[in-house]
Amino acid sequence: MSHSDSVLTDALAQERSHHDVCRTALDAMIDGAQEQMVVGEDVSASGADAEVLGHQLRTRAREFRELPEGPLFFGRLDFTPDSETAGDHAGQRYHIGRLRITSHPSSPPLVVDWRAPVARAFYQAGIQDPQGVAVRRRFGWTYASRGDSADLSSIEDEHLSAGEAGQAWRAGKSGESGIVTGEIERPRIGPMRDIAATIQPEQDHLVREDLAATFCVQGAPGTGKTAVGLHRAAYLLYTYPQRIQRGGMLIPGPSRTFLSYISEVLPALGETGVRQSTLDDEIARHPVTAHDSEQAAAVKHDVRMAEVLRRALYARVSPEPAPSLAVPDGSYRWRVPADELVRIVRDVRTEEPPYAVGRDRVRTRVVRHIQQQAERRAGPRTNLWVQKVSRARPLTTVLDAVWPSVRAEEVLADLLTRADLLAGAVEGILDAGERSVLLRPEPPRSRRTARWSAADLVLLDELAGLIERPAGYGHIVIDEAQDLSPMQCRVIARRSPSGSLTVLGDLAQGTTPWAARDWPRLLAHLGKPEAVVTPLTTGFRVPSAVAELANRLLGHLDVEVPPSRSLRRDGEARFTRTDDTAVAAVAAVNAALGKAGSIGVVAADADAPGLRAALTTAGIPAGGPGALGARVTVVPASAAKGLEYDHVVVVEPAAIVQAEPRGLNRLYVALTRAVSRLRIVHARPLPPALRAAGRAAADGAVPAS
Repeated sequence: MSHSDSVLTDALAQERSHHDVCRTALDAMIDGAQEQMVVGEDVSASGADAEVLGHQLRTRAREFRELPEGPLFFGRLDFTPDSETAGDHAGQRYHIGRLRITSHPSSPPLVVDWRAPVARAFYQAGIQDPQGVAVRRRFGWTYASRGDSADLSSIEDEHLSAGEAGQAWRAGKSGESGIVTGEIERPRIGPMRDIAATIQPEQDHLVREDLAATFCVQGAPGTGKTAVGLHRAAYLLYTYPQRIQRGGMLIPGPSRTFLSYISEVLPALGETGVRQSTLDDEIARHPVTAHDSEQAAAVKHDVRMAEVLRRALYARVSPEPAPSLAVPDGSYRWRVPADELVRIVRDVRTEEPPYAVGRDRVRTRVVRHIQQQAERRAGPRTNLWVQKVSRARPLTTVLDAVWPSVRAEEVLADLLTRADLLAGAVEGILDAGERSVLLRPEPPRSRRTARWSAADLVLLDELAGLIERPAGYGHIVIDEAQDLSPMQCRVIARRSPSGSLTVLGDLAQGTTPWAARDWPRLLAHLGKPEAVVTPLTTGFRVPSAVAELANRLLGHLDVEVPPSRSLRRDGEARFTRTDDTAVAAVAAVNAALGKAGSIGVVAADADAPGLRAALTTAGIPAGGPGALGARVTVVPASAAKGLEYDHVVVVEPAAIVQAEPRGLNRLYVALTRAVSRLRIVHARPLPPALRAAGRAAADGAVPAS
């Protein structure tokens, strides 16, 4: 055995032994959390204190129970003994993992959480700026390891203080980490994994931004923008637990399939208390039982509808002609003249409070006016007297006349079914054609039987927010933000009145009719016009052959985004011209089955069922987009966003383009789902943006652009 082999063997043995110690300590932490929860239930404390304590203990125990199995650390930092460069960490050694592990709360940690301040050097240190780090060590674990110490298979050291990088017992490509490269390029089946072990410096800067910062990431496919958002969520929960927990955290996704795909990332990082939902689920006051025409949906998602709805709501406030008010008080009646009532209503209306708050203010000021009369006549009044006057029936009757109580459903149903109300609300805002597509031909028999479309739910949320402001979240991470309409942006803005946002998206992947073509306008609709837009253009997952093909489409998409570049020189993209796309797709899938990794077949929505049937007939079981563990998945193009597969077969690009107004953007999404190999199968002529590549590579590899 050579000296280097002997050194590696000893190092692996030492690290495996340390992992065993960490495993024992973690088991004790889990048992301790469970025991504390049981004991804590019997703690004598006030009701409020006991409730808080119980919640904390149950949450901690649940988080431990839900931790996925896996290696307990992925890196190590050895700091130099020089206190001038390493500060308080001089001479210290820290293992870095997804969770802090310690044998005792007062003992030094056996594993440091990747979010801890000291762990930042693991991601940021380099030859030019070692940050006091002498050696950065990375650990390679066997694929799908459940955390057995024997699965630790390799070690890679970078001697930063000595000016060495990329040289180790197992070296990667020149200047690159072989372990990081292997992790990034590892075949994938199932949900998205976390990237705590492979976060790049430019990603780490975004992850660790201050809670108060709102920023937007314009990320090309494969640049890790979704992972950045999820890891930022985990970082904020770790760094600002009390501030986040007060308001909570929301991660709205574009679809339930996408949410299922990312669902295991935060639990793997030790965080479970995050609401992940689609925006439709967040505002689901009613089931969607109606469908709008494309024209009606476009109008309802237009930001001008915010003013239309405000007009429709406040048209119900009617201070003139206000009736005079007489409130009985024993044998006496307190009177409020009509002109005083008009003044009160106008003053409150000018203040522009939420509608329900405005109604309460009118009531309060009328009561105050009566109270002042009573106190001038007979001295101070008690709180009981004030409450009695406030609930007096004559006062409520007058209040219902000048500032009636309403529900969002009542206002919207009347607006969409009464031509006179609609005409008044849209005057000077919408034209006659837009007004006509909003007006429903028949009103519902009752408000309970009203049928609502998905766009109506957005309008109902706007009205509900005008009536009474919803509770806000401490932080919101928005993925695929480019597809939000202005009115959907307002849904999110209402839930972040003083909180911060992490906005993630790619203008080139905008596929909704109202998708953003630039970020400043969308950020303004989100209430964050000052947010900084940061581009991520370096791809880590999408190989260069796929990235270069996708870049050919950018000039045809009516958006200005920088082209991406991939650090991966592997992978391939090929075209196959055929007379039978189903037969060719089956052949492409069979070829991909001979290699490791997941396979996605992406086609126009109308073609997807036929392709799935063809694969089944050929003896290849294929799941739908929600079958995240399936080896082969047939994905309608409309459901492909945010997903990725090692091998992708895109069937009939022309059909994908022609299926919807922004079909070329949808094709861009479909092409960039591949993280290893891409096969494009077509019988019809290719879209113009792909023809040059198709002619140059008929049934062959795509040449570099």
